[in-house]
Amino acid sequence: MALDNDTVHGIARLARLKIDDHEVEKYSAELGNILDLVAQMEAVDTTGIEPMTHPFDATMRLRADEVTEHNQRDKFQAIAPSAERGLYLVPKVID
Repeated sequence: MALDNDTVHGIARLARLKIDDHEVEKYSAELGNILDLVAQMEAVDTTGIEPMTHPFDATMRLRADEVTEHNQRDKFQAIAPSAERGLYLVPKVID
C-alpha cells in the first residue's frame, strides 16, 4: 500500500516524530509494508478458531489461596508517621 507524503508527515506528527523530507520515501515504503502485512493477516479465514489468552498453550500452575502470614496491620500502623482508622495518611500532592 503506497502512502503519499502528506500522510507520512501526518503520521509522524501524530507520533511526535520529526522526519526530514529526504526520509519520507523510506518511511512511506516501510509503513506501506506494515499495512500490507496487516491486510494479509486480515485476509486469513479464522472462522471456528477460538481466541487464545496466551500464545503458549500452557496451563498456569495455581496454588491454594491460603493465608500464609499473620495480620500485622496494627504493628505497622503504630510506627507509621500518620495513620487513621486503618489507613495510612500521606500529604496531598495534587491541588
